[in-house]
Parts: sequence; C-alpha cells; structure tokens
Amino acid sequence: MKRRDFVKKAGIGSAALVSLPALAQALTRPASPLSPLKKSGPPPDTFVILLHGFYKPAKRCPDLGLSGVDLCDGSYSTTKIISAPELVPEDGSEHDHRRGDGERNEQKALGDFYVQFDIVPGQPQLAVYDLREGNLKMVFTGDHYTNVPDGEGGTLFLGTNELTITDATGVYQSFIGGHNTMVDILHQLANGSFFEHCYCFISRP
Repeated sequence: MKRRDFVKKAGIGSAALVSLPALAQALTRPASPLSPLKKSGPPPDTFVILLHGFYKPAKRCPDLGLSGVDLCDGSYSTTKIISAPELVPEDGSEHDHRRGDGERNEQKALGDFYVQFDIVPGQPQLAVYDLREGNLKMVFTGDHYTNVPDGEGGTLFLGTNELTITDATGVYQSFIGGHNTMVDILHQLANGSFFEHCYCFISRP
C-alpha cells in the first residue's frame, strides 16, 4: 500500500496534531499489574497491551464470534499483541525491528490484532483484538497524528487514536460500550512496509 493511500484510509495526518511531549507522557502511563491475557481471573477495569510487529495482510481468518467481522474480506491487516510489561527484554538490550527482531517478538505473541486499512466509504473503520480468553471489536472515532521523517527514507506517524468497543466475547463482554486510547508509533520504512508499536489503554464503560 502506498503511503498516501494509507494516510487517507487510516485517517492519519489530521489537522489536530499531537505534540511529541504529550505522546511521550502518554507512553509512560503505568500498565495494570494484572495482565488481561493470563488465566488469573477477570481482567481489571482498565488494562494495557502492546501491538508490536510488522503488518501483514490477514490470511488466517478465524471466526471470533463478533458481529459484522469478516477477517477474510480483504480489508484487514494484522500484527501481534504482546503484554506491555514484556516490552523490555530480560537482557536489557534494545530491539531494532529493522534487523530481524520481528522474529523474536513473534515468540512472545499473546494474541493477534486486525485493523481495516481498506475501508468502504461511509462505513466505520474497525479494529479487532483476538485475545486468549475472548475477543474485542472496536470502531475508530477520532485521531490526532503528526508525521516525522525517520532520516532513512521512511516516516514515523506519531499520535493517538480513540475507539469505542462495540462487541466482545469471553471475559471481555463487560467491556462493550467501553473505550480504547491507542498511543501509536507507526513506522513506514523506506521499502513501504509498516511496523507497529502501539500501547492500547482499554477500559470498561
């Protein structure tokens, strides 16, 4: 997908720009001590997970039991979900996704995230979280982004998305009507591929 097409269809580059200090502050919000992806009881009222990895076209299309979701309709791309506390490697080293760390993150994956990049005009843009003990369907309601060259021919899209939870299964059913703020660093590399690094702050209504 060309950059201009992604910007147009994903709603990136709105007039209301998020400041870099505000983005940095949002990224430092503490994660919940209870991971929603572990079998340790119901999820807390608010929890944080991380989307991390390269986007690929959705080819595996499980039936997640969510209304109005067809993951094989050609509009969805997918990346991995990991728990926010696992962001820092145990050895303290930094990851560089341009050097093959996507494979290492794949080993830590705790779920799959699907998002519509190719949306039908007049239809809401959807995001779907496929988690271990349930699934979440969300509708994008607003965004604030700014674009920053990465110095290597690519672009960093920095900002936030606001979403409303419209359907859910499993332990997440009580989250219907709730909210998700995505604090996003989306990197388009010079070769056109997209790497996602996004904290998702998900809360009950």
